[in-house]
Amino acid sequence: MKKSLIVGLAALVLGSAAPAFAADSYFDWLGDRIDRRFDARGDWVNERLDARGDRINERLDVRGDRIDERLDERADRALAKGRTKLAGRLDRRGDRIDARLDRRGDRRDNRLDRRGNYAERRYDRVGDRIDRRLDRGSWHRHHRFGN
Repeated sequence: MKKSLIVGLAALVLGSAAPAFAADSYFDWLGDRIDRRFDARGDWVNERLDARGDRINERLDVRGDRIDERLDERADRALAKGRTKLAGRLDRRGDRIDARLDRRGDRRDNRLDRRGNYAERRYDRVGDRIDRRLDRGSWHRHHRFGN
């Protein structure tokens, strides 16, 4: 008797709780919540990598500017001594080094941007897949219990 009473109460509890969980709003809410979490994670990764790229780019810009200024000072001293060819060569060398470091920083920044965009797209796909799976399960559950 106890066993049949427990089985009956369990069936009653499951029978009354299942339609509540099977309602469209619960699984839609759950899917949206999971999707928002993955979107937030993708945005966080992308922002972190953007900040890292900005720091690297800024550091390389400072380095290039410092080298360019040092070579400009040497060029000015050479120009004061009348060595115009050396002054021109030092100016061009400083400009080349500065431009090369700028390109290097841009390449690194672009690579980190691509990694961030990849991570963001990946988390979007995972969230969408989970959302679709929950929608599909919700539809089946809703129609199974509702009818």
